Amino acid sequence: MKRGRDGLIQAKNTQTIEKVADGSILTPKGYKAGGIHSGLRYRKKDFALLMSDRPASAAAVYTQSHFQAPPLQVTQESIAEKGKIQSVVINSAVANACTGEEGLANAYEMRRMIAKRFEIPDEYVAVASTGVIGQQLPMEKITHGCENVEPSETGYKDFQQAILTTDTCQKHACYQVQIEGKTVTIGGAAKGSGMIHPNMATMLGFITTDATIGPSDLKRALSPSIDKSFNQITVDGETSTNDMVLTLANGEIDHDSLTEDHPDWGAFQTALQLVCEDLAKQIAKDGEGATKLIEVEVTGARTNEEARIIGKKVVGSSLVKTAVYGLDANWGRIVGAIGHSEAEVDPTQCDIYIEDQLVFSNGTPCPFSEEQATEDLDNEEVKITIHLYEGDGEGTAWGCDLTYDYVKINASYRT
Repeated sequence: MKRGRDGLIQAKNTQTIEKVADGSILTPKGYKAGGIHSGLRYRKKDFALLMSDRPASAAAVYTQSHFQAPPLQVTQESIAEKGKIQSVVINSAVANACTGEEGLANAYEMRRMIAKRFEIPDEYVAVASTGVIGQQLPMEKITHGCENVEPSETGYKDFQQAILTTDTCQKHACYQVQIEGKTVTIGGAAKGSGMIHPNMATMLGFITTDATIGPSDLKRALSPSIDKSFNQITVDGETSTNDMVLTLANGEIDHDSLTEDHPDWGAFQTALQLVCEDLAKQIAKDGEGATKLIEVEVTGARTNEEARIIGKKVVGSSLVKTAVYGLDANWGRIVGAIGHSEAEVDPTQCDIYIEDQLVFSNGTPCPFSEEQATEDLDNEEVKITIHLYEGDGEGTAWGCDLTYDYVKINASYRT
């Protein structure tokens, strides 16, 4: 896909995809959302609800942790019933993870209360929690949230705020694409700041669309989008117990159901990937204590997968991250990270750029301006480009610098 200066993205099938600058999870037709303070946190909003006007096709990906939290178990069970979800209930502050049978019963109770209030089947409700691991949910506060949160067509900011933990900003994205000549919208909201690493992390992502697509085809579109976005970010190399990206498609726009054989399938998948990538980059940029976003682009690898492996290895390196924070153009840190990746690399066939400056080529250092490199590293976004000469594989990964504030935040996370 090609990105133009006007904000339009050209998909491979010549469809034009447009970013909606002020769009949100409620820009697609047929959704409502809200968020309130339910007492789980001192003052900030901590309880959120997302509703579709009708049962929506649902697809999700989950953390690969062995310690999947009870909310994920309940959500997976809900989706497995009919592949449909109409409501998503989320609390922050308490993760309800590693909480045994009581925690599982509490997650089911959250589902039951929302289903009863809105008169929908239990299996049409998904549950998500985020926060401190190992604490039981204070159910009187959860009950208050279930009984009082009011979703509306304008409640997206309250929703976005209520799902946050150590995040410093709300995260949202929205794109539109033409399907059979009709405008289909995909919007999303996410949270995530620390414990972020490829293959899901301590993050939650919620994506809505008014497209018409079945659950299995929605999952088929979502999985590669996740691989190229959320699974390509890292803040600190840590993963968590509650991570999930959930996508709903309610079919409010009437067109033939999207499948891989549909002529506009590629455009839809590209738009979905752009939403995921946009949210993923916002999470990486908002890494705990971070001052800048780091993008690592790898080209010329043997395969796309190997390119992504190298990108993740470099952007996840503590030494690379601290060098960027210290404005130190130490390309040796980059070489070190590439050198112990699982990808095939010829050290005599490798070019490394920091922004536009070639700093390493064909196994030897290149003369470059330290002064210019320092200026480049002082930007809010820093790009490192790696070109190998192994094949046509390409991939991109995103992360952030590692600062003193990261230690401060995580040294007192529970207090």
